[in-house]
Amino acid sequence: MDLALAPETLARWQFGITTVYHFLFVPLTISLAAMTAGLETAWVRTGKEKYFHATKFWGKLFLINIAMGVVTGLVQEFQFGMNWSDYSRFVGDVFGAPLAMEALLAFFFESTFIGLWIFGWDKLPKKIHCACIWIVSLGTVLSSYFILAANSWMQHPVGYAIDKATGKARLTDIWAVLTQNTTLVVVFHTLTAAFLTGAAFMVGISSFHLWRAKRRQDRGEELGEKQKKQIPAMRASLRVGLVVAVIAGMGTAISGDQLGKVMFEQQPMKMAAAEALWDTQAPAPFSIFAVGDVSKGHNSVELEVPGMLSFLAHSNFTDSVPGINDVAAREAAAYGGQPEDYIPSIFMTYWGFRLMIGFGMTSFVAALIGLWTTRRKKWLSPAFRTGEDEVPRLMLTKGREMSPLLTKWSWRIGILTMGFPLIANSFGWIFTEMGRQPWVVYGLMKTSDAVSPGVSRTEVLISLGVFTLLYGVLAVVEVRLLTKYAKAGPDTDEKPPAKDPRLRLPSGGPGAGAAGEHDAADDDADKPLTFAY
Repeated sequence: MDLALAPETLARWQFGITTVYHFLFVPLTISLAAMTAGLETAWVRTGKEKYFHATKFWGKLFLINIAMGVVTGLVQEFQFGMNWSDYSRFVGDVFGAPLAMEALLAFFFESTFIGLWIFGWDKLPKKIHCACIWIVSLGTVLSSYFILAANSWMQHPVGYAIDKATGKARLTDIWAVLTQNTTLVVVFHTLTAAFLTGAAFMVGISSFHLWRAKRRQDRGEELGEKQKKQIPAMRASLRVGLVVAVIAGMGTAISGDQLGKVMFEQQPMKMAAAEALWDTQAPAPFSIFAVGDVSKGHNSVELEVPGMLSFLAHSNFTDSVPGINDVAAREAAAYGGQPEDYIPSIFMTYWGFRLMIGFGMTSFVAALIGLWTTRRKKWLSPAFRTGEDEVPRLMLTKGREMSPLLTKWSWRIGILTMGFPLIANSFGWIFTEMGRQPWVVYGLMKTSDAVSPGVSRTEVLISLGVFTLLYGVLAVVEVRLLTKYAKAGPDTDEKPPAKDPRLRLPSGGPGAGAAGEHDAADDDADKPLTFAY
């Protein structure tokens, strides 16, 4: 059978497509939930309408994104039983535990409190309503934690024993699975990357609205009332996005360095492949990029930083770093087979690693420059700082130096780099999973042994085609919805609740009386819930 069309290869393609597609929504969900909660907190504390409008605007985009994330995530779980049944039988007792915790605990938080947040704008007191979105944010973080704990176990299995009677992995220590160093570092790295993603998304859309308003001003056109009211919300959003992007970018770099050190210890082949380091070297250089085919040993021209790979692996510039050939020979001696059986795709791991770093750090640098150039004294001329929400112009006074971010290309950079962290996330996961091959559970189970034995090539081809087509349609729907509401901007005609609702006991219940008396209209059972959007 042609290996390119073997059920194992097709099943891997299917899981790879669904995973990368699903993970486009995950980091946005995690970060937008928290940043929306932060904006609502600012509104609750200050009462300023710009924070209310920003909360409703980003909350709308968050809801569109999380709906798509839930739909696409369900398909992944189906595949464990459809295409990877041998894997599920072998590790189900271990792998299923954190997934069950995610469904029972984290998803409960998300699904319950997101409903209260959507429908409770004029039903709940402001502080309780704000607490709901914070609990949703907590749910997204917990959800990612449990799922990443399951994936980290595949990278570095701990807290298990092999049942001698069945030959299956049996969970012995759930605490070890949830708290091993691989899990902790991966969670830190993934969450910081998620916040960098959401922050870049917020910066890009805010930049678009502010740039559009500035272009109209430059042409001598009068801004409409709605656009004038949108500017304060977008300015506040831009600043939040820039601050979060800088903090998250630094966190991503720090956590990435720690994760690299863990991987050098636990999966030396993955990190040797990430550098296309074929032979053990001391000190080992870090390859910035290469010209030529990195999968053919030294048949390439590389730009290197001497000793840097030794520092990334061991925190010094002199220690030895094992190469691909030596690690492959060692694994073949330990697990059987030929050394080449343990070498992953060097092309994918090498370039995936660099594209992950390159796209992620570009957004961080852009945010750092943006944060500097939009600092308070450069943002507006004194003549136009009369009020927090009065922003008739977006440029400095005539004769003063223009802030670089307020130039045409600076706005465009903010818009264009909006999707860079999403690309970085995708290549990061491709590198992580491709670099582990041929193992599906490192050192325990190979990918070739995990595929469902009863699934034919035709069946996998059909499901692969259906899922790819379905996801293509969903991508069009998602992009059109996000584009439509993002371009529209905040609905500044909507006003915050006139009064802060109070929770009251039903009339006649315990505690009813003077403190519980209220208008009968408030108890009208036929009064419909006010949908948030």
